[in-house]
Amino acid sequence: AGPAGGGAEAAIASAAADLRKAGYRVERYDQRGAPSVSAERGYLRETGNLVFHTALVGVLVAVAIGGGFGFSGQRVIVEGQSFVNTLAAYDSFNPGRFFDDGRLTPYRLTLDELDAVYETENTDALGQPIDFTAHVTIDGPDGATERDVKVNEPLYEYGTDVYLLGNGYAPTITVRDPDGEVVFTDSVPFLPQTANLTSIGVVKVPDGLSEQIGLVGFFYPTQDVLSTGAYTSTYPDLVYPVLTLNVYSGDLGIDDGTPRSVYQLDTSGMEQLTGGQTGVDSVELMPGESTELPNGLGTVEFESASPGAASEDYSQSVPRFASFDVHHDPSQVWVLVFALLILGGLLLSLFVPRRRVWVKAVTRPDGRVVLEYAGLARGDDPGLERAVEEFADRHAGPVSSGPDAASGPENPST
Repeated sequence: AGPAGGGAEAAIASAAADLRKAGYRVERYDQRGAPSVSAERGYLRETGNLVFHTALVGVLVAVAIGGGFGFSGQRVIVEGQSFVNTLAAYDSFNPGRFFDDGRLTPYRLTLDELDAVYETENTDALGQPIDFTAHVTIDGPDGATERDVKVNEPLYEYGTDVYLLGNGYAPTITVRDPDGEVVFTDSVPFLPQTANLTSIGVVKVPDGLSEQIGLVGFFYPTQDVLSTGAYTSTYPDLVYPVLTLNVYSGDLGIDDGTPRSVYQLDTSGMEQLTGGQTGVDSVELMPGESTELPNGLGTVEFESASPGAASEDYSQSVPRFASFDVHHDPSQVWVLVFALLILGGLLLSLFVPRRRVWVKAVTRPDGRVVLEYAGLARGDDPGLERAVEEFADRHAGPVSSGPDAASGPENPST
């Protein structure tokens, strides 16, 4: 062909090369003597869609596997006490469908101390919790190590995540028979009822006395009296701790082997001896004090955890307890991997544009070469028009210096 035809072919070859460098897939066409090139890019967007939906399925499968082979268990531990990772040691346990308790790694977790920090300077938020830290010792196949557990900062050991859920006080209560022999002694977790840790707990003494007794206790870390005469706690830390006990005697309902909650007392078969409508004041004790039980049943003592402290220093007089959630999920890593793939696929599908570009060279009868540019987007692509214009500006420049420069190529864009 003549020079004009050579100019059109050169323009299309140049456009195809430039489009390949820009990451387009290029296809050449020649219809009725007018060479053209069609280019498309953005296939990564479709890849992102495939990755996104495949990873969604992967998350569902991983969660199903983790739920089937994992478990979640809860345990309350008092300061100085330990918990062994065995099925019988949990307060509550929720296994997966395919869980095997033989897969539990034996280790011992000891709660050495629970630190609680409360707001003391801002009077508008006085007593609000700032931080809780459980100092624990993990003793397992690899030896003993001291670790810390915080809220939202779990402990990961031996395939389990140990979360700190809650905490409170566990007054040490000792009951003796009339001869002074100890029939019950333990640090009993009291469940918090208010932000200032007014707490309720239950003590059951099934043996050792002339009849079974139950004690319903109310603990006030910083005791105060309301205008109604009722007791309350005005601060969650141990400033003026007071323990009150309502005493019941009779059948605790545990001799028949029926499971009973340690945090509840069934009083239907019992007689109330103090508090309520009995006309007898509830037992009221501070750390280190003891008193007689009604009807000569014996004595009850509220033991102090720091008997050698100053008389007005109650800061360490009552041990704390911590509630832990022990969780095992063998699919955690896979869930993380699929979650990252979901995020990556979503970003690709959102931010990678899918577009097509056409360049056509038409030779006019007078020998001029007219270059036509067009673009099409699949979906929203606000940068398409600008991208086509910039490519046309870059591409048309070198053509003007070719053999058709005498006639001057036209550069309309569509």
